[in-house]
Formats: sequence, C-alpha cells, structure tokens
Amino acid sequence: MFGSQPLAERMRPRDLDEFCGQEHLVGKESVLRKVIESGNLPSFILWGPPGVGKTTLAGIIANKLKRPFFHLSAVHSGVKDVRETIEKAKKQQFFNQPNPVLFIDEIHRFSKSQQDSLLSAVEQGTITLIGATTENPSFEVISPLLSRCQVYVMMPLDEKELMTLLDKALKKDIYLTKYDIRIEESEALMRVSGGDARKLYNALELVVSSVTAETGSEVIIINNDLVLRYVQKNLALYDKGGEQHYDIISAFIKSLRGSDPNAAVYWLARMVEGGEDPKFIARRMLILAAEDIGIANPNALLLAQSCFEAVNVIGWPESRIILSEAAVYLATSPKSNASYMAIENAQAIVREKGNLPVPLNIRNAPTKLMKDLGYHKDYKYAHDFPGNFVQSSYLPEELKGTIFYDPGKNPREDEIRKRLADMWKGYYDYNR
Repeated sequence: MFGSQPLAERMRPRDLDEFCGQEHLVGKESVLRKVIESGNLPSFILWGPPGVGKTTLAGIIANKLKRPFFHLSAVHSGVKDVRETIEKAKKQQFFNQPNPVLFIDEIHRFSKSQQDSLLSAVEQGTITLIGATTENPSFEVISPLLSRCQVYVMMPLDEKELMTLLDKALKKDIYLTKYDIRIEESEALMRVSGGDARKLYNALELVVSSVTAETGSEVIIINNDLVLRYVQKNLALYDKGGEQHYDIISAFIKSLRGSDPNAAVYWLARMVEGGEDPKFIARRMLILAAEDIGIANPNALLLAQSCFEAVNVIGWPESRIILSEAAVYLATSPKSNASYMAIENAQAIVREKGNLPVPLNIRNAPTKLMKDLGYHKDYKYAHDFPGNFVQSSYLPEELKGTIFYDPGKNPREDEIRKRLADMWKGYYDYNR
C-alpha cells in the first residue's frame, strides 16, 4: 500500500536546511555547520540516541562536500570489510581531491582490532571517518582513535521538532497525501517515539495502514486511543533503543537494589532476549555495586568488575550466565548507600562553602620557608601511636566535627560505626 520504502526513508532530508533538530550542531551559526561550510572536515563521531539523524547527517555532509561516500555497519562488517573499503577509498583519491568519507554506523560494536584497522587510514588522511554511536565513545572507542576524532553529541528530538516532522510527512509524503489525515491528539505519538524520528514515522505509518486496511476509509482521525491500540499490538516487546530500554534497565536496577533476585533475573532475561549490549548491563551493575551496596559488602564491587571484564572476554551467548551470576549476587547482598551519600554530602558542602583552607598541620612542607610558616607543624603520624591511631584535626576548622560518612544499618557497617565512635569520641558524634 505504501511502497517498499518505509516512511522514514521517504522523508529522509537531503540537505542541511531540510534537517530537523540538532540546532547546536547544524544551525546557521553552529560549530559543525561552520566546519562543513569551510570544507576542512575532520574525522568525528556522532554520539546520540537512535533516530536523531546520525546516518542522515553523515550522508548530507558527504553530498554537500561532493566527496565519495562509503557506508559500513559495525554489526555486519569485519576487519576484512574495513580494509577493502579503505583500499577502495585510496583508489578514489586524485591529485588535490578531498578525502572520501567513511561512515561507520554503530562504531561502538567494532572490536579493538577492528578499530585498530582504521587508525592509519585516519591518521594519514586516506579517509575522513564519521562514526555513529548510541554508547558513550569514552568507553566504547579506543583511545588512539578517539584522540584523532572530534565528538559531537546529538540530542533526542523535542516535541516541537517531532511535530514539525509529522506535519511535513502529512503534507509531502507521496502516499500519505492521498488520505485526509487529521491529528486530533498527538500525545501518544510523542510518547511512543521517545524523541526518535524513525519511531515516530513508523508509528504513524503503522496506524494509517492499519486503519485503511480495516475500514477502507480515506478519512483518518488520529487520537491517543487509536495510536496505542495499533502500536502496542504491533511493536516488539523490547526495544533497546527506545523508551522500554530505559524502563527495563530501571526495573532491573531497582530489583537489584530491592534485593529481589527473581525479578532481577527476569528483567535481565528481557534485556538478553531483546539483544541488549552485555557491556551496558555489566556497566550498570558496576555502578550499583558502588552506589547501593558499598561497604556493606565490598566484594560486590570486585565481582561486578570481574563480570564486566569477563563479558568482554567470553562473548555472547555465554556472557548471559556471567551476568546472571553477578545479578543474583548483587541482589542478595546487604545494601548500603552510605559511601554514595558521603560524597554527595561532601560535594554539597564544597559548593556551599567554597575552597576552605587546608589546616597547617597536614599541609605538605617540602621547603624551609613552608616549615617556617608552620606547614606540617604538630602533625601527628598515626603509626607512632598505639593502634596506629591518634585523634587529630584533618578537616578545615570551619567543618570540625562534620560527619559526611554515616555508616549504614548492616552488620559490617554497624562494626565500623562502633569502631569510629570509640576512636573519635568527643570529636565526631557517631552515637547520635
């Protein structure tokens, strides 16, 4: 009914003036637009969520600068494909001609060896690399390659931009313009798109095609109930690029924090079946181990770190077993956010009080002048005292007695609280 090309492809913009969103990058006075218009294009990485125009923007740039354009997907390409493409790029180079553009979609899925194979070509100017990633390039792109690339952050489209795209499709698409389509309510379309233009267009096309197939009517009134009825019935149960991605990882983390291993393993299975990146799951468990378990079980952080390293070595699908073991361990561990709250409290005081002076007795004194000024004077070396402890002042005078770390209510930190109360009696009130 609507041809072989999906609506998102039919509506793909062809130049920067048609491009919707990312004004901070491609607006009239923006940094990337100025770079493009100068013709001196560096290698760079576009980092942002799905459906915000990373692939489209790369194509527009290559077309505007009249450069040969090579497109690889990290999901389907290996080192051999990269080297063959670089060889083709070399053959495209002529005297004083600009470098061909090599666009690599989902570059974060390239292994270290695959990324290594790009280095010399980028460094020698054989190609101008444009990478696209939904993951933080600081974690997913090797340092030598990252240091040779600019990183530009792309943002989810806001409601105004999504409505602009919607209006454009209804007025210009070769198929949709054959119908009398009226938007009575748009909240559901906005919600299911989650700032993703592709999902917006997919949802719109799904609703229109479903209504026309069922009723044969050329008048279509789109409201929230209509959208949810067709979209919820047809969309996949898990979409790692959309709203459910965030809902399910949130459910997973809250289940771990809530000490429910059964729920944690269920949400883990949902992510595994949905094709989630195992490193993303392992990284979130690392954060939880420090933030929500902390000193209550210090081994949790070690196990989470081992899990993260192991999934990089083992690969898929066996990594799911390692993730499950780590999830069950973290879920069944005692919980404490005391260390997390300690740094939160300390940062709040730093922001409020500014840079308070370091007490003279604990300042470094490498020169005679510093010693004469009282630096390091009366410092008490803990190991010179029984039990390797002596009460001394380590905080700025204004913060004397302030407790930032308040031990949690669990067996390990109960012992820590008692020990601190005995050691710091009269200075910190740990028995409050």
